[in-house]
Amino acid sequence: MTATALAAPAVAQADLVSAHTLLGCLVREIAAPEGQVELGEGTLSLRLPHRDVLLRAEVTRRSTVDAHRFAGPVLRRLPGGDWAELSLDALIELAAAELAARTGTVNDEFAGQIRASRDTLADILATRPTAPARPVSGAASAYLDSEQGLIDGHPRHPAPKWRSGDRGRWRGHAPETRTAFPLRWLAVPGEFVHDHGDFDAHAATSRLLGETRLPEGHRAVPVHPWQYELLTRDPELGPVLSAALAEGAVRDLGPAGPAFHPTASVRTLYQPEADLFLKTSLHVRITNCLRKNAAYELAGAVALTGLLAGPVAEVTARHPGFGLLAEPAARGVALPERYGTAAQRRQLLEGLGTIVRDGLGEHLPPGGQIHLAATLAAARPDPAGTRTRLADLAARADPADWARRWWARYLALLVPPVLRLWAVHGVVLEPHPQNVLVVLDPGRLPVAVLARDLEGTKLLTPRHHATLAGLPGEVARALAYDSERGWRRVAYCLFVNHLTEIAGALADLVPAVPGFEDTLWAALADLLAEVSAELGHPPRLRALLNGVPLPAKANLHTRWDRRADRDAGYVPFAHPLGRSLAEAVR
Repeated sequence: MTATALAAPAVAQADLVSAHTLLGCLVREIAAPEGQVELGEGTLSLRLPHRDVLLRAEVTRRSTVDAHRFAGPVLRRLPGGDWAELSLDALIELAAAELAARTGTVNDEFAGQIRASRDTLADILATRPTAPARPVSGAASAYLDSEQGLIDGHPRHPAPKWRSGDRGRWRGHAPETRTAFPLRWLAVPGEFVHDHGDFDAHAATSRLLGETRLPEGHRAVPVHPWQYELLTRDPELGPVLSAALAEGAVRDLGPAGPAFHPTASVRTLYQPEADLFLKTSLHVRITNCLRKNAAYELAGAVALTGLLAGPVAEVTARHPGFGLLAEPAARGVALPERYGTAAQRRQLLEGLGTIVRDGLGEHLPPGGQIHLAATLAAARPDPAGTRTRLADLAARADPADWARRWWARYLALLVPPVLRLWAVHGVVLEPHPQNVLVVLDPGRLPVAVLARDLEGTKLLTPRHHATLAGLPGEVARALAYDSERGWRRVAYCLFVNHLTEIAGALADLVPAVPGFEDTLWAALADLLAEVSAELGHPPRLRALLNGVPLPAKANLHTRWDRRADRDAGYVPFAHPLGRSLAEAVR
């Protein structure tokens, strides 16, 4: 179904949200770093300098760090001086022209990806149910509402809802549709099962399979049901898998066991009764990447779980409100050589690969809730009416006081342990808001944070040279960051992508208090100075406190240049965390 076939209000809202998101990307990556932004009374104007185009939009909240809230249409200044409303398509064309002029390259996919993202958002807005397909009780209900309530997606990505694959299939498997479904299970002889860690101790296959019995000598392999369809229909891999099924090297047990709920990452599924996550492979592209578990990622997740046990224990002893969800096991299918080529067997190993992630139960206090940080930071209400945003949870009696207390608690839980892991242990987490779960007490104030998804967790090569040398080559290469790349990643994810959006959401609660966002950044600066001192003033933190810009991942340019996420570029991100030189010499 195309966007034009959906209800007009959903299409109009998706157009507006997509235009604001693209405008925000232009501010962050082009206009702000080059001094091409002017803030007026309730408006923001920017220039696309390589095309000499002036744009303007209404601003409902001015942001200290150019993470503004926009309202109404985006306007373009005409040669005569008047301002004319721009359609989303016209804004896309202007952005593409500016990027082409800047880079000297063209991208014939760029416009289509933004429009497809808009179409996906329109579909979500038009069809999102008011109740989940499989209601659950207790804290799992609020948690799944949060995971499945990230409607608009990444607020600083030009195509946050771009996805490959059929939209009808997405409706059956996307978190935004509030769906749940059983897994497809395979029975595989033990000698063909490729295990890392103690899979059965964590996957509890006997419990998850329910009444389905495994043949003797076989092990159970869970597969995302859509992935099973994609693999069997794949012109290259389908015949190989079909041959293995026909000859009994793999047995199809069909859909079995309890339903799993897709989380915000789409391919990671949660089973609330078993309190278990499975990170499955899914051969679809979401924003930048094909979402499969590469062979080195299956091995790397389990290896990292072991390697991080000591550092995480040391950090959590100092900061008891911090936790990391381990990934202690992974499983795939290693078919014998008579099936297909080596490349095809490797692709099936990855395509059928699953990583086990620990559950949430031990982290939940009585009467508490767990929420996804990204959904808490969302600006717009969920059309289904879930109470999943900071604006929904705030104590309205004194929102300013509540917001300050919320922020202070949150910073103390998140910032010191993440920076300690980086500075002391050489461990780079990827704490962007889709990778952090927030544990709230009955008053909806933070009492713990949980980092997750070891795919983005890396080891700094200067600190872990010997450890990396002892791992298989492709695993070591995937886990290693040099010092510069490690700093850029942790700094961007923590400060720019995460805390910037949380601060903005809290500032939205108190629009009548001028400069409230400045107050939040000042509190962060004070905490950062304390953390820096405790860590012996690492040079990068010292520079940050002296006003050196943060690195902001250039999602717009990365998409234009068609680069892998790992190879993304960065732009300078001005911030109020430190003193300027002028302040220092007064």
